[in-house]
Order: sequence, then structure tokens, then C-alpha cells
Amino acid sequence: MHIPKLIIRVNNPSNFKMKLVILAVLASTVAAFAPNAASQRMASSLAAENTDRRAFLNAALATSAAVVAASPAGAIRDYEAIGYLGGSDKVDLNNANVRVYLKMPGMYPAVAGKIVSHGPYASVGDVYKIDGLTGGEKEVLKKYESRFVVTAPSPDYVIDRINNGL
Repeated sequence: MHIPKLIIRVNNPSNFKMKLVILAVLASTVAAFAPNAASQRMASSLAAENTDRRAFLNAALATSAAVVAASPAGAIRDYEAIGYLGGSDKVDLNNANVRVYLKMPGMYPAVAGKIVSHGPYASVGDVYKIDGLTGGEKEVLKKYESRFVVTAPSPDYVIDRINNGL
């Protein structure tokens, strides 16, 4: 078997490192597909046993089903303040998305954008402390103040407050 020579020039140290990484990846790829004694022994033993594919697949499926059935769910299923994220007349200032404020004329986009980009808020009154609120915007906030609630910020919802991909 002919092995080509690889010439690496060391003009730039970072370029040299990159070439070494590429060389290592190529060598490991070739090694993965090269036949070796262990793979030949395994192939011959499988051929000798004449394993029934259907039995093997049934056993594998049963094992994977048992593992999946035993796995606990990692998600929060019952978020107690889910109604405050847009499903009721109350809105959580710390967790609700900017689009929830579309239901309140005069809030979206200016006032809503300021609410979600500031915070977290300890109380509903903290919303009036936002820098740059105009008199008109404060009047709009006052109009809907009874619809606001404050709960602890939840990482599951805070991440999508400004842009939820819609």
C-alpha cells in the first residue's frame, strides 16, 4: 500500500495547528474503516451463530421501551402562574412576553417594550421607575395597573420576553 507524504509548512503557528487537527481527523477516519482482527472475529461469529434478526430487533425494542418508560419527565408540567402569561386578564410583569400587551390598547409596542426590557420588578409600582417613560406612557400604565401582577422571574419564560420567535 502506498502512503502519500504530507508536507506541512510551519509559516503560521495557528495554521500549523489547524493542519495537525485535520491530519488527526483524517487518520482517525481511515482507522475507523480499516478492517482489523476484532471486527473480522465478530463478523465470523455472527455468521456462525446465524442470529435471527427478528428476535434481535424484538429484544432491542423491548429494552429501549423499558428505558423510555422508566425515564422521568424533566419539564415543569404545572407552572402555577401560567394564566398570567397571556391566558387571562392579569399579566405578569416579570415573565409575560411582549406580545401579551397587544390586548391592551396603547401598550404595544412602546410601553410593552420598555416593560419587558427592564426589570425584574419586586412590585407593580416598580414599573413606574423605568427610565425614559413619558407622561403619556405613565397614564397608559396607570390605566392597566389593576391588570398587572408580579411573580418571581422564571428562566423558562424570561428568556422569551422580548422576542419569542413570532
